[in-house]
Amino acid sequence: KVSTGSYKRQVYEVPSGKQLVDQAVIDRITWATWTSVLGDEVIGIWSRHAEKADVNCACVSHSGINLVTGDDFGMVKLFDFPCPEKFVRTWF
Repeated sequence: KVSTGSYKRQVYEVPSGKQLVDQAVIDRITWATWTSVLGDEVIGIWSRHAEKADVNCACVSHSGINLVTGDDFGMVKLFDFPCPEKFVRTWF
């Protein structure tokens, strides 16, 4: 899984390098780690007034229940994971 400079999430098969485009196949994938700021699973990390470039990094805990983000303003925010609802409450 990669995030592009145009804020698109693309998924590739390993080791062939073939891009996966079937959303049903992608939805069935269980990721070992999550470090992307893109995807339905993390839509809640964006505040109402955030620009796409404001959130720089994200990482899900090994237990898969927490997500931490870092942003342009020096803030580190803690969320429940997944956070598919827009504008969810953050834990500072």
